[in-house]
Order: sequence, then C-alpha cells, then structure tokens
Amino acid sequence: MFTGIFKDTSVRVLIVFMISLCVISSFILPDWMQNNFMYGLSRGLAILGLMLLWRTNLVSFGHALYYGFGAYAVALCQKYFGITDILLRFTIAVVAAGLLGFCLGFILRKYREIFFAMLSLAFSMVLYGLLAKAEFLGSTDGMSISPSTLFGLELTRQYLFFLITFFVICAAVSIQAYLRSTLGHLTTAIQDNEIRVEFLGFSVQKAIHIKYVISACLAGGAGGLMAASLGQVDPDSMVNWNVSGELVFITIMSGWGNILAPFIGAIIFEFIRTYAFEWAPQAWAAIVGGTLLAIIFFFPGGIWSIIEKVFNYGKKKDVK
Repeated sequence: MFTGIFKDTSVRVLIVFMISLCVISSFILPDWMQNNFMYGLSRGLAILGLMLLWRTNLVSFGHALYYGFGAYAVALCQKYFGITDILLRFTIAVVAAGLLGFCLGFILRKYREIFFAMLSLAFSMVLYGLLAKAEFLGSTDGMSISPSTLFGLELTRQYLFFLITFFVICAAVSIQAYLRSTLGHLTTAIQDNEIRVEFLGFSVQKAIHIKYVISACLAGGAGGLMAASLGQVDPDSMVNWNVSGELVFITIMSGWGNILAPFIGAIIFEFIRTYAFEWAPQAWAAIVGGTLLAIIFFFPGGIWSIIEKVFNYGKKKDVK
C-alpha cells in the first residue's frame, strides 16, 4: 500500500508545504500566528476524516463525538495515570476514538444520507449531555491539561508545533496510501453505485465501516492534539453540536480534491475567525457564514478548486 508513496505528487507537495510552514511560522511570523497554524493543523486531521466519508457520499453532523472523546481520553489519562508524553497522548486519543467508532460503526454503516447525518449527531449530543453532567470530569467547566512532554522533557510551544506537524504528515501520507489501495478505490465506486460494488464481490457495509473507523481515529487524534495545544478541555468547545457544524463547514470550505485541502481550509478558517473576532466581535459568525456562502456560490469545489485553477494542479493526478 505504501509502495512508491513518496513519489506521489500530493505527498511531496504536502511535505514541502508542512516543512515550509514550520520554518516560516517559527522564525518569521509572530507567536499568535504559530498558534493559529497549530490549531489549524490539529483540526485539519478531523477534516481529513470527514473528507474520507464525504467521498463516499456520507456526511457526519456528529464528528465532534470523536473529536471530544479523544480530547477527554487525554485528560482522563493525565488525571488518573499522570500521562503527559505527547506520543502517548496522541496514541491514546486515536485508539480511544477508534474503538468507539468501531462499536458505533456497526449501527451507522447501515444508514445513508440524512439518516446517517442525524444519527451521528444524536450520538454526539448523548456524549455532550453525559460530559456536561459529570462532575468528576469538571462538568461544563471541563478539565485542565498540563503541558506536554517528550521522553520526560517539557515541550515548548515551538517543539509542540513541530511534533504536531510530524503527526499530521504521517496521518496524511497514510490516508493517501489508503486512497491508492484497492479498498481506497472503493470510495469512488461506492459513491457511484453501491449495488454494482456488491455484485463485484465487495461488502459495502464493511468498506464503509472501515472508512468510518479511520475517520473516527483521525478526529480523535485531532481532539487529542487540540487538547494538548489549548491546555483545556470542556464539553462546549469539544463535543457540542456547533463543533460538529464547524468541522462540516471547514470541509465544505476546503474541498476534498486533495489530502492537503483539509489543512489549508482549517488554517484559513482559524485566521478568518481570529480577524472576525477582532474586527467585529458581535458579528463574527455572520462574517464566517458569509465567507462560506461566497465560496459555495463562486467556488463550489472549495478552496482547493481555486488552487487547482491557479496552479493547474490536476485532480486526476492527486487520487491515483
């Protein structure tokens, strides 16, 4: 599956972009911009997971379930086991969300369209209600996350950013390798005609289940990295329905033509929200919504379609 993966144009562009981002944000740009890049890359993992589902005509309105579950898994492991190592935190978040996604996948893989979307939202709101009422988890106030370490050494913000970038590169390269595989090519086939895929001898439900678990793992990893970046987890910022809405918003805004698109879209969203808060704190939501409407009207393929037109970057080359 990984054979020749580093010869893939999308992977090369991704790696160059991420390394350039690290260098520019660390040595040229101010700290607050580096924080925005960090948050954007972390959230971009969840968008990458949604993009994977989107390619199968599945829209999840409840992906904050895994985003928040991964974040709270990090918080609980710190509280009860004292785990602060960033490698363990990321692994715990991914595994915890993946296990939850595996269990719920048996239910969700049977549904399509609005039923899939609303059922995923319902599961997310169940978790939100439990977390908001659980006093040992801080209720609506949430829990604090101590600074991350690596092999016992406390990480500065800059080194945390480097490691988050490394995790993002590994995850995105793995997804590209998956999309190049036989199972990955089923994504387009399922989108076109599920019945024909069944006649070819593949199980559509199993294929969707696998994609759903991968998507849950990515969202959980995103939540774990965001918790480590923010130093705080709470139900409203991690699990609430508006978080799921933001993830879907960014997915639409980004486009799904390339593995780099979710991260570019997530970073742009962070800056739009930051400047909207600064310039119009009472109307920031209207500015963000207006941005989405403009992109839908003028660039239905999202931000990535703009990049394709400007750089003549062919979509067919990206998904081979």
